[in-house]
Amino acid sequence: MRLHHKQQCLEALGLQEEAHDQIIRYIEKRQAREALELLEQCQQSAISIGTLIENAEGEGTLAVRILEEYCELVYQYHEQLLGGASLNPWQMKKKLRRSLLKVRDELEHGIAARREAVFLPYKASMWDSLESVWRAAQEDPDCDAYVVPIPYYGKNPDGSFGAMHYEGDLYPEDIPVVYYENYDFEGRRPDMVFIHNPYDDGNYVTSVHPFLYSKNLKQYTDDLIYIPYFVLNEIDPNDSAAVSGMEHFCITTGVINADHVIVQSEAMRQVYVEVLTKYTGEERRSYWKEKILGLGSPKIDKVRSLTDKDFSLPQEWEQRIRREDGNRRKIVFYNTSVTALLQNGEAMLEKIERSLRIFEENSTDITLLWRPHPLAEATLAAMRPQLKERYDRIVREYRTAGWGIYDDSPYMDRAIAVSDAYYGDNSSIVWLYRQTGKPVMIQTVEV
Repeated sequence: MRLHHKQQCLEALGLQEEAHDQIIRYIEKRQAREALELLEQCQQSAISIGTLIENAEGEGTLAVRILEEYCELVYQYHEQLLGGASLNPWQMKKKLRRSLLKVRDELEHGIAARREAVFLPYKASMWDSLESVWRAAQEDPDCDAYVVPIPYYGKNPDGSFGAMHYEGDLYPEDIPVVYYENYDFEGRRPDMVFIHNPYDDGNYVTSVHPFLYSKNLKQYTDDLIYIPYFVLNEIDPNDSAAVSGMEHFCITTGVINADHVIVQSEAMRQVYVEVLTKYTGEERRSYWKEKILGLGSPKIDKVRSLTDKDFSLPQEWEQRIRREDGNRRKIVFYNTSVTALLQNGEAMLEKIERSLRIFEENSTDITLLWRPHPLAEATLAAMRPQLKERYDRIVREYRTAGWGIYDDSPYMDRAIAVSDAYYGDNSSIVWLYRQTGKPVMIQTVEV
């Protein structure tokens, strides 16, 4: 039986007990009509509880049989009162209470409560921020876990919605995906909803469907849980300048609306608490301390468990990685970020061109695996359209030349696992890549 259905039944039984007290008061005051009406309501409520249990547990459950005994007792009292019989109020209360306690005991201890958790990734490349939590839920015998990839829209320069994208077909084969139109949030009311998109309508580049904004999802669950899709360099919670630089991550609508927020470390938890307390007042500190949990990032769980043997590579990649003698070239993961493109504009495009030339000159010994941020093209289209034509030309020429690998797949973990070193922008991937122990070199636009 679903946990929230069990709670509904227990709450209804609590109301039944209150109704019993009121019935006794009516009888004592000789208000037979009012007592009869309330007995009828108790009967109907018991039937509703029994129907809910039967729908969840099937026919013939002990709880339903005990409820039927309760209903029979209520019916007998109703008929006696209707026929003008003189009832002993306290004996009546004692019997009703004893019968109802049997129902409560069986409901609490005889029927297991199952939780339902639904995971709402929107980009397949960000699934690793939820995957280890989903796997734990999937393995819990008392939990039903569903992965429901949700659609998202690119945004036009004027902020309006562009084309809709759905990536449900890009998830690994062992992930059972539920199509988003087939999951009824109102009817199912999941116990937990996990999201990794914290922006609602505050993202200038993309937006999930408005129905799936955090402010709307809250009404369909008792526990909305936000886990960031990124990991960041650890900072000292006492470093005020570094903490200030974190503010835009901490005060998104997803953080504000979630019931719980899971961040990558205890130190990061302290940063979130400090920033949120600053904006909402010292009296809210204890609230944020309970809400923000430094339990670690699933992305780190994923990266630390990876090896290159976990992946079979496309034939096209193998051809560019292997020398003629069959030996493997070193692979450099080249990452270019959205932030660097927005901040540096044309200078960043020139830097990319220079870097590609150097790697091409050394392609006998090194295979470059260029993996731009998955929202690079959409970001330029929405926020820097004057740069997009040149950026598209750079990508097109690189892919046509065929000396390196261009990775626009959703599988960032694969790029981390198969590469031997990282070169690129100082993005959130850097701290994640360092967890592998492999070398990291940060790209500087001016150099």
